[in-house]
Amino acid sequence: MTERKASFPPIVNAATRVLILGSLPGEASLAAARYYANPRNQFWRLAGSVIESDLVGVDYDQRLATLLEHGIGLWDSIGTATRKGSLDSAIRNVQSNPLAELAATLPVLCAVAFNGAKSAVIGMPQLAGVGALELVRLPSSSPAHATLSFEEKRTQWYSLRKYLR
Repeated sequence: MTERKASFPPIVNAATRVLILGSLPGEASLAAARYYANPRNQFWRLAGSVIESDLVGVDYDQRLATLLEHGIGLWDSIGTATRKGSLDSAIRNVQSNPLAELAATLPVLCAVAFNGAKSAVIGMPQLAGVGALELVRLPSSSPAHATLSFEEKRTQWYSLRKYLR
């Protein structure tokens, strides 16, 4: 039987302007109890390039603190699901996180970015029509999403900069 897996708590504060939503933590992240723990995942490089800060070269707590200082929060569209392995295509029996409820608690939130297609499919319907939120689809930072180069992904991730000013 495939075990039920759960997301981590949101990383946000009252200054969060952009909330980046993944789908559900992969095996490496679950084992480490840290967002984007797979060293092949490009999340920390992509997010760091958006804010012009080296997130790869600092410890995990400093990564989170730096994101928050720049107005970026993290969470996942999926609260719990069953999945064998780490691929989004293997996710079944989804229970989504209460995204609209969280968004309502963030006074300066102006955009929600979806890190990959699965996150967008689950999260966008929940947030459509919530305030004046901009909903942004991003190419996945996952190593499984190799159809775009890092540079091509980074160009699309740079779209987040306009919400952080």
